[in-house]
Amino acid sequence: MVAAGLRGRVPAGVHIIEHDGESAGLLEHLHGADAVYLVDAAVSGAVPGTIRCFDVLEEKLPALLGSASTHALGLAEAVELARALDQLPARCLVYVVEASSFEAGARLSPAVAAAVDTLTARILEDIRGSDSRCTRDRLIDT
Repeated sequence: MVAAGLRGRVPAGVHIIEHDGESAGLLEHLHGADAVYLVDAAVSGAVPGTIRCFDVLEEKLPALLGSASTHALGLAEAVELARALDQLPARCLVYVVEASSFEAGARLSPAVAAAVDTLTARILEDIRGSDSRCTRDRLIDT
């Protein structure tokens, strides 16, 4: 959803990738990029619609994101594997939106829908504010 909101609005050289979160494929996207902006959703007990941003070069992702994300091997584990393999890009931000639930057929709550709009604007600002020499930026919406 965030990826769709950014299509046609990002600078040239930024590639928007919608990804299923499979860890090996995610590692491929991390490798060789100048900057990566990852988006995921989690149910961790925070208020639905809460947006958290982590600079994974400065801090590890909370372990609870690994077990509470939408993927079998969580985003936190995939990022840590990339760190261990020295495949993290020079800039790597992870944005997590607190979801209401992951039940099949569940619609977005109004709070989560609003968070998607807010996050789309925030990521656009972050991309535009990054080093303009970055020519291999990627936004990966998992």
